[in-house]
Amino acid sequence: IVPDPLVMHFVRLVNNSVSCTPTFIQKAALACPQTEPEVAKMVKEFTARRKVVVEGLNAIEGISCLWPAGAFYAFPNVKNVGMPGPEFAHHLLHEAGVATLSGTAFGDAGNGYLRISYANSQANLKEALRRIAEAVKKIRG
Repeated sequence: IVPDPLVMHFVRLVNNSVSCTPTFIQKAALACPQTEPEVAKMVKEFTARRKVVVEGLNAIEGISCLWPAGAFYAFPNVKNVGMPGPEFAHHLLHEAGVATLSGTAFGDAGNGYLRISYANSQANLKEALRRIAEAVKKIRG
């Protein structure tokens, strides 16, 4: 319903204002009481999930991923997969059943990257990595 030149601007607006946690909610979370054992347990689990995802992505030919320093997202470089990032994200969703977000959602500098959340169980993350590896093998021949 918007002119083609404006579509990506609207996509960024909606993605970052509706899909992401608003700043005021993040600030409210800081005011919530947190018990140290629960926080430590979650930090340990997310550290393990990050390791699974980053090591798994780096084991796939054509993909490289740096160690994320925060949040629960990896931002792997997929420039050598053999398919542009947005197409690859679409391919993973429709052919492999793995939801990712093209790095272009964050601007032109994100071209050739994907954003992958590791806010899921280690078992599901390992299965997603297996599916990604299979998808890449098919693309690369």
